[in-house]
Amino acid sequence: MKGVKGVLALRNLKEVQAIVDKALIDYVEERSKDPAMKYAKDILLAGGKRFRPVLGCLAYEAAGATLDEKMLRSALSAEIIHTATLVHDDIYDQAKLRRGRPTLHSQHGIAHGIISGDYLFTLGYWLGAEQGPDVIRTLAETCVGLANGELMQFEHIGDLGTSPEDYYEIIDGKTAGPIASVCKVAGMVAEAPKEIIDALENFGWEVGRAFQMVDDLLDLTGNPRMGKPRGTDIYEGKMTLPIIHALTTLHGNDRENLEDVLMDFGEDRWDELFELLEVSGSIGYVRSLIDSHIQRAIESLGTLPNSGQIQLMIEFARKSALRST
Repeated sequence: MKGVKGVLALRNLKEVQAIVDKALIDYVEERSKDPAMKYAKDILLAGGKRFRPVLGCLAYEAAGATLDEKMLRSALSAEIIHTATLVHDDIYDQAKLRRGRPTLHSQHGIAHGIISGDYLFTLGYWLGAEQGPDVIRTLAETCVGLANGELMQFEHIGDLGTSPEDYYEIIDGKTAGPIASVCKVAGMVAEAPKEIIDALENFGWEVGRAFQMVDDLLDLTGNPRMGKPRGTDIYEGKMTLPIIHALTTLHGNDRENLEDVLMDFGEDRWDELFELLEVSGSIGYVRSLIDSHIQRAIESLGTLPNSGQIQLMIEFARKSALRST
């Protein structure tokens, strides 16, 4: 990757994303002689918001450092590990498309998909290891939590008794943990005091939980512009928070009707589902929880000195919640 000696303080989210995108392109070029990169580069460069690395770069500057090559490589570690999970997710979901393009395994075969995902995991750890044992330990703990969250989600497929506590355990492993991790690592690489690192990590946990809840709502409404078709989770039997809340809240005939809709779901049953979610107040409940988690995220930054980067992190948090509106 071409050297980054330090840049002016980050001014807006698009600027950060552009810096991350260029760093990723440079890194792909750096590894271009690897046979596995031939298969992995398309999904790495397929676009996306670069949610995790952007947040890591913001957290790094909020901790008092100036964005440089070591933080960019740490941020790329988070993005590449995330991409590895997408490659493997697509295999066991039997997905044909990812971000509007053919998935790696559908284009090149399952064996190539598995190997490419393994390759990306290795690159992600390699980049993280450049910053020392504490960072690589944090990444390892995050990936353990991610695997456990994925397995727990599998165990609750079609389980109408899934509790809110189960849900939080799943999303903390799958979604919130990796986002908290990139914020924590940013503080560690910046050599910030423990209280700053803890504040950044807490911010990541809260934003990550809100992020997943927004995805839950998007699954009900769909958003073609963001590549999110409607109802994927319902068809797959995944227990998202609006469904869990409705199952917990409804009683009698309404509860029985909801069970029937979920167990025999089809395009002709959307109106029934939305009527029951309205009766239970589940959409409003999830939106209020999203707001609560975003507010907690913002409050967690109160221990950091006010700066333009703090304001960008707050903007980032609020924008993540607005995806569902």
